Amino acid sequence: MTGTDGTPPARHVVVVGGGPAAHRFVEAMASRDTSDLRVTVIAEEVHQPYDRVALSKAFVGDVDLTLGGGELWEHPAVTLRTGERAVAVDAAARTVRTTTGTVTYDELVLATGSDAARLIFPNGDRTHVYRTVDDVWGLAAEVTRLAGELGRAPRAVVVGGGLLGLEAAGGLQELGAEAAVVNGAGWLMNAQLDEGGGQALGRLIASTGIEVHCGVRPVGILVEDDRVVALELGDGAELAADLVVAAIGIRPRDELAASAGLVTGPRGGVEISDDCSTSVPGIWAIGEVASFEGRCVGLVAPANTMAEVVADRLHGGAATFPGFDTATRLKLSGVDVASFGDAFGTTEHCLEIVYADPARGMYQKIVVTGDAKTLLGGIFVGDATPYTSLRPLLGRELGAEPGAFLTAAGGGEAPQTELPDDAILCSCNNVAVGTARAAVHGDGKTAPCHDLGKLKTCTRAGTQCGSCVPMLKKLLEGELTKAGVAVSKAMCEHVPMSRAELFEGVRALGLTSFEEILARFGTGRGCDICKPAIGSILASQHTDYVLDPGRGALQDTNDRALANMQKDGSYSVVPRIPGGEITPEKLAVIAQVAIEFGLYTKITGGQRIDLFGARLDQLPEIWAQLVEAGFESGQAYGKALRNVKSCVGSTWCRFGVQDSVAMAIQLELRYRGLRAPHKFKMGVSGCARECAEARGKDVGVIATDTGWNLYVGGNGGFQPVHGQLLAKDLDDETLIRYVDRYLMYYIRTADRLQRTARWMEDLDGGVDHVHQVVVEDSLGVGADLEAAMALHVEHYEDEWAATLKDPDRLRRFRSFVNAPTEADDSTAYVRERGQRRPATAAERAGDLGPGIESFDEPVRRPVMLAGLSIPVRAENQEG
Repeated sequence: MTGTDGTPPARHVVVVGGGPAAHRFVEAMASRDTSDLRVTVIAEEVHQPYDRVALSKAFVGDVDLTLGGGELWEHPAVTLRTGERAVAVDAAARTVRTTTGTVTYDELVLATGSDAARLIFPNGDRTHVYRTVDDVWGLAAEVTRLAGELGRAPRAVVVGGGLLGLEAAGGLQELGAEAAVVNGAGWLMNAQLDEGGGQALGRLIASTGIEVHCGVRPVGILVEDDRVVALELGDGAELAADLVVAAIGIRPRDELAASAGLVTGPRGGVEISDDCSTSVPGIWAIGEVASFEGRCVGLVAPANTMAEVVADRLHGGAATFPGFDTATRLKLSGVDVASFGDAFGTTEHCLEIVYADPARGMYQKIVVTGDAKTLLGGIFVGDATPYTSLRPLLGRELGAEPGAFLTAAGGGEAPQTELPDDAILCSCNNVAVGTARAAVHGDGKTAPCHDLGKLKTCTRAGTQCGSCVPMLKKLLEGELTKAGVAVSKAMCEHVPMSRAELFEGVRALGLTSFEEILARFGTGRGCDICKPAIGSILASQHTDYVLDPGRGALQDTNDRALANMQKDGSYSVVPRIPGGEITPEKLAVIAQVAIEFGLYTKITGGQRIDLFGARLDQLPEIWAQLVEAGFESGQAYGKALRNVKSCVGSTWCRFGVQDSVAMAIQLELRYRGLRAPHKFKMGVSGCARECAEARGKDVGVIATDTGWNLYVGGNGGFQPVHGQLLAKDLDDETLIRYVDRYLMYYIRTADRLQRTARWMEDLDGGVDHVHQVVVEDSLGVGADLEAAMALHVEHYEDEWAATLKDPDRLRRFRSFVNAPTEADDSTAYVRERGQRRPATAAERAGDLGPGIESFDEPVRRPVMLAGLSIPVRAENQEG
């Protein structure tokens, strides 16, 4: 059969399942040639494929866990059908019957995943499970309901002490429940840890306030008045419970395959060969449903590898699945746990080197061959820092004595080890060390990746669970050093220190000018790197006018004009509109200015109004009218606070639980004009529906029934990042105190032009470190940071208001220095959709497209708008 143009029809690949394995498979297919392929994904859940590794984050807010941001599903060869369940497969006819119809396939990929195992005992149907994002949202709603009904913190008992069980207990505790864990084995995480590691983990988990009960199995749930009251244990004890969650394992969803005649494994799952093919030609299986050598494993790394293998095979390759990588890592409430390789020491004649400190909850074990040279596996509890450097060395000779890697014993950092190119650096995405090395140096076709963010983007290392990021950073710094691209802290050739170091030096010595700073800390006359950075440091520490003599020359083009230069040489004007709230009278003033000066108007993504097309000499006249009406500079041109976005909040919205508009205005008026290493944005949402997209901002505030949750380190842009929860249920005063500390700590320690997300990523400890500094005041600088912010608030002055007061400051806004009143009107404009914009080269030559008219320089005439007499420009146009 051929297409209408005589070409063979595209092969149709159908994927059943919409989890991470399916996403990775489609991603792998889309990255290859798809000219003769089309891919259809049938997903039972209504959500796009999301990150199950980060599932616990959904406990604390409306979190977007969508893998890859959803862009993959816009690929022309890919179709995603959500909320549709596959009910039968006809292998002979090569069709899949779903709840909405029948789909024909050429190749079928089963990625049906698994279900959470259920408890089979009296009232076992009263349990909840922890498997999907809907499960998490359901648990959160139930905790909230119970708290309101009982008038106290509900007691949640999790059955199962493995990875998922501990995550569930931690999430329930974050929601405000009293959490307990019951595990049938004698210690927690018994599938990954030996008894010593499990006992140490139990002590650490108990220290977080989560009860731990091991070596006992539940036999039933006690119910009174149709309400769960206790979990009955096998030893006769009763554990008080208002909510019971089962996290006892997973069961592969192989019923679709079994009914179609595919061979299943001895413990369930679809049997696959090392090419991930099943017993029926044209059908493949990947992820948790795939049984390889009699095993199904619920980890992301092997699922990703299987997906890559099938994508390669469907494109004519010969990739094979090497077997399961069962390395695991858990970080919960500050408890760090990792296990990899032969963690239990089952290899013949192997040696186990162990450090144990039960009092501190520390346990580290390295398993090596009998000659103590080759690494076979390891377990780390309490301090898992050696894991990142040892994991890639699995099966290789260590470069030092095994005991040297037991950092908890007090011997200092683990030895530096050179990793071979074929060692796997990122097991989630199967990225080899050699791949990362090559990306650092570039290959002549692609640019070298000399910063961590770019290296993660181009290799995908560190973009899933994140546990390999420290090793990736260490590799980057090592490769740059070896290449002679020295990992220097120097800001530029004139300043041999980092921005953070320079900031502290300037602050300690009280320096107030560029000349003083360069004389004390640098050489030469400066450049376009250090000048704006020093200008920003001075603006952060002092309250002088940013363009005063000695400072104006330090600023970028936009800062020097106090406006953003556009592509045609004109400027845009952005008045501050705190929280997006504006009166009709002020709207009329903006309309008056736009009409009078013939400006193009656009509502920005930050809930402000941008006026485009102003000449440099017009800026003072425009701002004179705006300042008189009560507007301030929105500083859209500066490395400073841009805006605080807000939803309507409880003032009008029936879902709002706090007054988000009032809080947004308070925050914007507090931090306006605050200069920083990079621009930063804020958002305030009045409820968990998150209409202000606060988690996409450098500082995000989301209302709860009892206060505010504070998120930090989010941003949009080329590398979008979700903000991370820093503190929850804060009152107004505490919220502002924490934001003061966070912003000032960022301003003092970040590199030049470094957004908050990248800054936190580069900090040792990331958000945990920030929490210690901001919330716990671990460095003892909280009061100092707050005082610095108070100084900024006290001495804030609008830059345009200050400019208009001083004739000398206005001199910089002349079009020509030798002709102060003439204006340059040489720019050509055209009219489109009722507004003027710069003409393209073709349009300047007279080639106007449909709906586009020439735009002559207009003449002012008065009109009436909303009862106001407003000068407006008449336009010469036909008709």
